[in-house]
Amino acid sequence: MHRRIWIPAAALCAISPAHAEWQGKAEAGVVFARGNTDTDSVNLKLSMSREAERWKHALDLAALRAATSDVVTARRYQAGWQSNYNWSPRAFWFGGLRYENDEFSGFDYQASITTGLGYKFIDSERVKLSGQIGAGYRRLKNTLTQQVENDPIYSLGADYEHQLNMSTKLVDKLRVEGGDNNTLIGNFAGVEVKMTASLALAVGLDVRSNTKPPEGLKNTDTLTTANVVYSF
Repeated sequence: MHRRIWIPAAALCAISPAHAEWQGKAEAGVVFARGNTDTDSVNLKLSMSREAERWKHALDLAALRAATSDVVTARRYQAGWQSNYNWSPRAFWFGGLRYENDEFSGFDYQASITTGLGYKFIDSERVKLSGQIGAGYRRLKNTLTQQVENDPIYSLGADYEHQLNMSTKLVDKLRVEGGDNNTLIGNFAGVEVKMTASLALAVGLDVRSNTKPPEGLKNTDTLTTANVVYSF
């Protein structure tokens, strides 16, 4: 099956060596089990952001692969880009691009472009809570029928962080893209514990739901991860 991982051209330019102010983190979790059943699992994440005056740009990449006895049971690739313009200390405008290729969701791909407004409800050193609402356009391809569908969508999002102490942080990220052809709901909740200034351990639960998957497929998938995190 032909697969495409689409990354906005702007994102590729932004991570060029000429930009030295980017900050972010890379995560990796790997499991190899051998015995009566052979199981392999790999999940990788990369998050980067850069702030310049009133602008904030963020890039997120993720990949997941799992197999049991050489039979692939999960394969997912994601790429996302969002730019925020802060027109007040708490309110901002955003523009976002997202691409997802999830072989076992029933959709070959889901790609969207969205724009809207956001607000920082809490913005302290220990607790941060922001929400956003917008609208846009999505293109998706049904795996079974190979039909490509296009529709206008609404988007919702919420980001929560709570720094419990110097080493432990709670995070929760919610994303919703809804339209006539499908509504995609994703929520990630996790805890991150620092071991050194640049290394940490992270445990999380990723829940994803498609309200209108192709016939015979389940609506919801869950993924529990335990990753090593490197901050840079």
